[in-house]
Amino acid sequence: MTSSEPTQTEMSPILACTICRDVQNFELLIVDMEEALGEQWGDLGFEDAIPFMEQPDAAHLEFLALAIDDLDEENLDQIVEIITAARERGIRTLLIAEEVTPASLHYLLRHGADEFIPYPLPPGELQSVIDKLHAPEPAPEPVAQQPRVSLSSATESREGVLIAVQGLAGGTGATTLAVNLAWELANIDKKAPPSVCLLDFDLQFGSVSTFLDLPRLDAAFEVITDTDGLDSESFGQALQTYEDKLHVLTSPPDIIPLDLVTPEDVERILDVARRHFDYVIVDMPKTLVQWSEVVLSAAHVYFSTMEIDMRSAQNALRLKRAFQAEDLPFEKLRYVMNRAPKFTDLSGKSRVKRLAESLGISIDLHMPDGGRQVPAACDHGQPLGLNAPKNPLRKEIAKLASSLHALDQTDDKAA
Repeated sequence: MTSSEPTQTEMSPILACTICRDVQNFELLIVDMEEALGEQWGDLGFEDAIPFMEQPDAAHLEFLALAIDDLDEENLDQIVEIITAARERGIRTLLIAEEVTPASLHYLLRHGADEFIPYPLPPGELQSVIDKLHAPEPAPEPVAQQPRVSLSSATESREGVLIAVQGLAGGTGATTLAVNLAWELANIDKKAPPSVCLLDFDLQFGSVSTFLDLPRLDAAFEVITDTDGLDSESFGQALQTYEDKLHVLTSPPDIIPLDLVTPEDVERILDVARRHFDYVIVDMPKTLVQWSEVVLSAAHVYFSTMEIDMRSAQNALRLKRAFQAEDLPFEKLRYVMNRAPKFTDLSGKSRVKRLAESLGISIDLHMPDGGRQVPAACDHGQPLGLNAPKNPLRKEIAKLASSLHALDQTDDKAA
């Protein structure tokens, strides 16, 4: 037996390959590949990948680990060619990405990449993905579709608290706040947790489904665009549950015109949601539409996220003027400063104060910069409470959830 071991080692087949410009840029990937596969893996450049797959040595290849960063975004077509060639040969492809834009990742995933792992790799994540590749294919789901969430029309109306979140500019953390606030509220009381429903009303580019790793259902489109017969059962069919604690209505699978949905549609959806849940969180689009007034009027609080920059300042002023000109309840707006200066940053705190004074507004909430853990949690499809519970942004959102819940409990007792 001992005499045959060297022969077996020499003939060990190559099971995987890393493909990148320079594997030394991904040192942690090298460590993980060695731990998972020993010597049964190799490294290739982008130009060598397809020729190697045509050789006999590639007969046992199980997967390719495409390690890319922002410099590789200029060569996405070449990467797609590698993914396509691998799929034709039954080889899985993993994207190991560092500082790559969501648009590029989406493009590669749509063209056939099987999995995505952010770099630096979380501990044990590569091994977990390899185990998943070796797992047998799950049995297909039954054709007959049952309601994903059962909502009883006989249930007494809860008249849930409606909280809306809208970003004053792109990247100001509106969806991050909406998703994590909903999660924190759903976990606020371990003994008697409130029921929480998260509605993604950013109908064109909503990303709640990405933040929670949920599929976009056709039923969501049907509910949003045809509310004449909306009832508890049809609304429940469009909902999904996350970790059996949070109910979610994602944005539709395809981009739809914002004016396809009427104010009456939105009003009916909000009424049904509030009837069945203690808290209803609405992630709004950045664009003002006909039904924005419906959400603003129904909301108990309307968070507007911003940053210390000129675009946020200008948009905050324009929004204020628009609401005041239409005599809308402008006082419901609560401004949230995203990536707020730290306690010791006196210069930054002074800038925030001057910004608020110049706009004639009060910035009520100051959310700290959560750093790279925030996009990493999004990429993993998890709230910060699960992915990075000690993150400073998560802690601040948890405090906000506690204060909102305490206020709601106080109002209930007073009533």
